[in-house]
Amino acid sequence: MKLVIIGFGQCGGRIADEFARLNGRARSYRGIDIVTGAFAVNTDAADLSGLYTIRPDYKHRILIGGRKTGGHGVGKINELGAEIAREDSDKIIDAIRSTEHFRDADAFLLIASSAGGTGSGSLPIVTQLIKERYMDKPIYNLIILPFQHEEETEERTIYNSAVCLKSANTTADAIFLIDNQRYVHKDSSVSNNIDQINRSIVEPFYNLLCAGEEKKRKHIGSKTLDAGDIIQTLAGWTVIGYGKSELPFFKPSPRQKHNFRVKSSETDKGIQAMDEALSELSLKCNPQDANRALYLLSAPANEMNMDLVKDLGDYMRSLAPKAIIRSGDYPRNRGLLDVAVILSELDNVEKVKVFYRESTVVIKEVKQKQQELASKLKEIDDASKDIPSLL
Repeated sequence: MKLVIIGFGQCGGRIADEFARLNGRARSYRGIDIVTGAFAVNTDAADLSGLYTIRPDYKHRILIGGRKTGGHGVGKINELGAEIAREDSDKIIDAIRSTEHFRDADAFLLIASSAGGTGSGSLPIVTQLIKERYMDKPIYNLIILPFQHEEETEERTIYNSAVCLKSANTTADAIFLIDNQRYVHKDSSVSNNIDQINRSIVEPFYNLLCAGEEKKRKHIGSKTLDAGDIIQTLAGWTVIGYGKSELPFFKPSPRQKHNFRVKSSETDKGIQAMDEALSELSLKCNPQDANRALYLLSAPANEMNMDLVKDLGDYMRSLAPKAIIRSGDYPRNRGLLDVAVILSELDNVEKVKVFYRESTVVIKEVKQKQQELASKLKEIDDASKDIPSLL
């Protein structure tokens, strides 16, 4: 599957940069492309300068709202981010249109943090504009939810997230929800943490996107998971997970392979990888709430057998009993067995409901504070009414 990647704001731009790096990895090691174009859109020039992989020209690092912000961002005001996106949308559309291999793309993936100003404000606006122009390609959002400390200390974070999620849900074909807090390494520095989180967010997509683009016969699975399967799976609120198991360096002898313990160990490693993928889902949820699901098993060809595939399928069915399940295998990853899982069309997402509930409280509190502030300022003005002014 090939994607057009567009990142908005600082967070979205950095993750788009990771997708561009991932494409470089696929091209170098597998000879395939999974990203036809990677773009970063921002109101802050410094954030655009901090990227590594996305091309540095103005067609790929797109500065918007320069006249209103002076290239210094919107200060978490998502209404301003949305307004600027509407005014400068022609820059983004023109950049997409001029992409050399745009017609090869199967879908769009637009990325942003829900808590910021530029990202949360511009993401739904540009999603809608692209949807009106390119009706033949699905448009997916990847929305990064804030850290716990941001939710607890910044009221604007709750408000921005609720508005962004509600707006995106009315425009995007599917929304990948990513909870930043689930990826935190508490002993790492801030910069290392952010880099590690961004890599962890992007990694589950690697084999999923590569599987359907393979050209070498030995790497094409007996049941290929391609763009059509992914498109038919993705709808509404969606989460993604990834798990892996190390395989022994020394292969068992032909005689040992018939041993029941060896056979059991092979299956256990597959279940272990799927368990890890489900425990490391990008957002905490109940698999029973999924109406669509997908999983991809990737391992050396001689490590995948029908028993393993059947057991994984039965396990997924027991976890997501009402979901339409699609699956595939991908003969890759020497010395490693891994499983990527997508749960989609979730009909109950508690985290989203929490943002919606808390935002209504925040809005009431902010309005009350504004009224109290206006009242106190009026008292000060009234106290000074008899004093002459020099202006």
